[in-house]
Amino acid sequence: MSEIAISVERLSKLYRIGLKDQIQETLVGTVVDFVRSPAKNFRRLKKLTNISPDDAEAKDVIWALRDVSLNVMQGEVLGLIGPNGAGKSTLLKILAGITEPTSGRAEVRGRVASLLEVGTGFHPDLTGRENVYLNGTILGMTKGEIDHKFDEIVAFSEVEKFIDTPVKRYSSGMTVRLAFAVAAHLEPEILLVDEVLAVGDFRFQRKCAGKMGDVAGSGRTVLFVSHNMAAIGSLCDRGVLLGEGAVLTHGRIDDVVSRYISEGLSGSEFQEETTDELACIVGGRIVGSDQIRFGDFLTFDLDIVAREKLSASLMWRLQDAFGAPVAVGSPHLQLGKYQEVRPGKNRFCVKLGPLPLFEGAYSLSFDLNHAGTQHLHRLESRLRFTVLACDPAGIGAVLPSRWRAGSIVIPFEIEAVPK
Repeated sequence: MSEIAISVERLSKLYRIGLKDQIQETLVGTVVDFVRSPAKNFRRLKKLTNISPDDAEAKDVIWALRDVSLNVMQGEVLGLIGPNGAGKSTLLKILAGITEPTSGRAEVRGRVASLLEVGTGFHPDLTGRENVYLNGTILGMTKGEIDHKFDEIVAFSEVEKFIDTPVKRYSSGMTVRLAFAVAAHLEPEILLVDEVLAVGDFRFQRKCAGKMGDVAGSGRTVLFVSHNMAAIGSLCDRGVLLGEGAVLTHGRIDDVVSRYISEGLSGSEFQEETTDELACIVGGRIVGSDQIRFGDFLTFDLDIVAREKLSASLMWRLQDAFGAPVAVGSPHLQLGKYQEVRPGKNRFCVKLGPLPLFEGAYSLSFDLNHAGTQHLHRLESRLRFTVLACDPAGIGAVLPSRWRAGSIVIPFEIEAVPK
């Protein structure tokens, strides 16, 4: 009988968030606030580090996890799925020892390694070779282990030619490939994985998925977080669905994925944090209904924040309910062809269609590039929509022959939305 590798009992994590300050409308009030500000700031700082379950109903706190319990057996590959903000990454950080829970208990039995943020610990002024040793040490590998695996790591990353070049001269794609290669060659008893398959181009993503399949089949215990349902379904035995910090369901991975899809938990809009790149996608939303029929159009807005004026290309990927690719938008279509991306926040309206899609759930992923070459930002499965059941008889007769043959080519238009 298998032993328990990870035991989580009634685990909760509470974070304190900021509240908007009250602005005084009188001179006296402003002066009083100024005098009191040192004491007020001290109390705020103290509150950040002193959070207890008694604060549960306060306006300035949020439950990232609430009363989560689960067991993971040795050698099991468990998939954690759920919408953004469900608590998946928080749970992995607690198991990795990065953060402490507010209440409850988490016990991990065995040597743990985590792939939570690919590239953490890379120093831009060091060469690729030096960063392999630095990053490997941060992730828990000994120098002997890195020496033994060094050639294999470099070959997997495909940056052999530049391994003695400072990382600051790498493209973003080269950096994440090398970072993933280091992390993927760990040999712990328990591996915690958070969205590491969304690195590099499509070919390298398939290579990453193959490597993760080798890890999952090696008998190690794996907790795997991803929005890619195809990867979750192929790698995992069981699944846990999280929503708003709580366990919604658990069991066979097919059953858990089906509930996730049927309830539309990933939503038809999203918000993202701003990154350090020249430009990034910070939000998006489907315009109109997220339920369409065969042959309909789908319209959605994307918000892009840029640090400077540039010409960016947007590539979108359409996937089915299990993450399998259905269609890809041309990476050569330049947003700058319609309007250059300007410093600050830009909004673009994208119209796809008509869509030759049959009944089911679908998702859209996005890649943003600078001038068609430099990769800036990637988002996986951020917009989801449903194609309703319908009888397409007669519709297919008026669609282009390439669709009826099964080779999907979907026209799309992009235009800037005036401020």
